[in-house]
Amino acid sequence: MTEHFALTDDETARFLIMPKIVRFHQTGGPEVLRLEEMPLPEPEAGQVRLKVKAIGLNRAEAMFREGKYLEQPELPSLIGYEASGIVEALGPGVENLKPGDTVSSIPSFSMRQYGTYGEIAILPAYSLTKYPEKLSPLQGTSIWMQYLTAYGLIEFGGMREGDLVLITAAASSVGIAAIQMANAVGAVSIATTRNPSKEHQLQQAGAKFVVNTKSEGDWSQRVRELTNGKGANLAFDPVVGPELEGVAQSMCSEGTVFVYGALSGEPTPFPLAAAIRGNLVIRGYTLFSIVQRPDRLERAKNWVYEKLEKGTINPIIAKTFPLSKIADAHRYMESNEQIGKIVVTVDEG
Repeated sequence: MTEHFALTDDETARFLIMPKIVRFHQTGGPEVLRLEEMPLPEPEAGQVRLKVKAIGLNRAEAMFREGKYLEQPELPSLIGYEASGIVEALGPGVENLKPGDTVSSIPSFSMRQYGTYGEIAILPAYSLTKYPEKLSPLQGTSIWMQYLTAYGLIEFGGMREGDLVLITAAASSVGIAAIQMANAVGAVSIATTRNPSKEHQLQQAGAKFVVNTKSEGDWSQRVRELTNGKGANLAFDPVVGPELEGVAQSMCSEGTVFVYGALSGEPTPFPLAAAIRGNLVIRGYTLFSIVQRPDRLERAKNWVYEKLEKGTINPIIAKTFPLSKIADAHRYMESNEQIGKIVVTVDEG
């Protein structure tokens, strides 16, 4: 005897609605990213289903895709830290959000479990927060990674008026955020780039001084000239590699160097002589030291909200791509041509 099963309306909807989600089945270049149709997922306890409007891209995601990040993907893997959108469904136990809320995601979760690249995203409720109404979805997805990362200069570096702040690879979204935040507190930003075409753009973005580390013979000496021989109080460096020596040579006595990335890809010799001679602090840093501590996160969010409302910080969008061109968006990110944030838009539907 054949047994027949009837699907509920909700079960039928899940099979009829097939949102497009980005996954990768092997590590590698941008070409491994696939846009796949998958059954509509339901949020579990403590989770939210987000209808995605825009996705902010980050270097961390390119490194994760390549298998070179702080954590290794479990294949096939989701990807993505930042998205803005509309709350669509709540899992059990979620009380601080409701369907229809406009929110964006704070990078406070593991990409081994969650991802934001897609028409919808299942995310932990704790990672979602409302953003100022005056911001567009493109801007809303462009604030948390960059400003919470750069907030380390305030939380741990005590950045304040009059400080001399060296910001390397300054054309990135985090670099631009650090420039804006330095200006917001009255510090003096010294931005570096290897690309001559970016020098004027960095000045337009608010950098007080710009140093080209490729064309300058001894660029650390140039930093010292710009600081009247003193050197920088703080440095914010995602590059490291051999150029960490130049950063250390650029510092004042008892200065602090924040190392928050490894864009160089080369071994990083420790600048022993400069560190000892200058009594330097060289500390590793990621935004997780902010977002995983509720007290720090609350301070950081309040600081960012206040400055966004006042207009003293404002995300810069470098270029937008449609979701169907996600691989091209990653290629553009790896070209290092951008000034500010790359955003992927998701069509209505």
